[in-house]
Amino acid sequence: MALIRLNFMAQSLHRTVPLLVCLPTDKVDAQGQTPTGPFKTLYLLHGMLGSEVDWVSGTRIQRWSDERNLAVVMPAGENGFYTDHNWSTDLYSQFIGQELVAFTRRTFPLSIKREDTFIGGLSMGGYGALYNGLRFHQTFGAIIMLSAGLLVGPGMEKLPAKPAWFAETAAYQHHVFGSDLAAVSQSDLNPKVLIERLQAEHATLPAIYMAIGNDDDLKPVNDDFDQFLTQHQVEHVYETGAGNHEWDFWDRYLLRALDWLPLDSKVSGLNSGHIN
Repeated sequence: MALIRLNFMAQSLHRTVPLLVCLPTDKVDAQGQTPTGPFKTLYLLHGMLGSEVDWVSGTRIQRWSDERNLAVVMPAGENGFYTDHNWSTDLYSQFIGQELVAFTRRTFPLSIKREDTFIGGLSMGGYGALYNGLRFHQTFGAIIMLSAGLLVGPGMEKLPAKPAWFAETAAYQHHVFGSDLAAVSQSDLNPKVLIERLQAEHATLPAIYMAIGNDDDLKPVNDDFDQFLTQHQVEHVYETGAGNHEWDFWDRYLLRALDWLPLDSKVSGLNSGHIN
């Protein structure tokens, strides 16, 4: 598995951004063949306080994607919740759903088929994967949400009087979602509103995989969203298990999510980090 670090100029963010890509182009199978693509692709979004290296550091994604001939693209989302900040010209959603896909497809041998293109994330990135997977449903065929931060909805404007950390402050919430938090819950930034609109338009929604730990504080909002998806007959899988908001859980359930995706059968081989 080739691990590629690069920087490129993102017009939607008005700056040069880092990117980490896993690409199985250096693997040699038992017949001496090297995969050439076009590869099925998973765009993986990190959580709050994280960076583009989190998935490689915290999970075994590099090994698992190599086994499945899966390309994995890991961008830096900073703490922006992967939404468009029109008030500051940081268009994270446009970056994820359009520019990043276009750049990686013209730079690497990636499939351009919707059914071969997936998006996933954890916590803040779980919300980002859901929102952008739905918004750009013509691009992404499946969505993976691990311990998703599904915090956009009615009542989100009622912030704590004494915030425990920066993400609970009015300054951060307005920076990410805009000045009128009450209106956000009625907008497409609320995944429930977005799904209802897309269903009214008879759009084809991506399949959804959700997982969360039983001890995670975000479990109630994920339980609620599972019920919403069931009521609206949206294709999805929801799994829970032992664990909290932690890498041990995400590592285990990322593997389960990969098994859920329509990927190639495992193919072992000689590569840059593993001899089998």
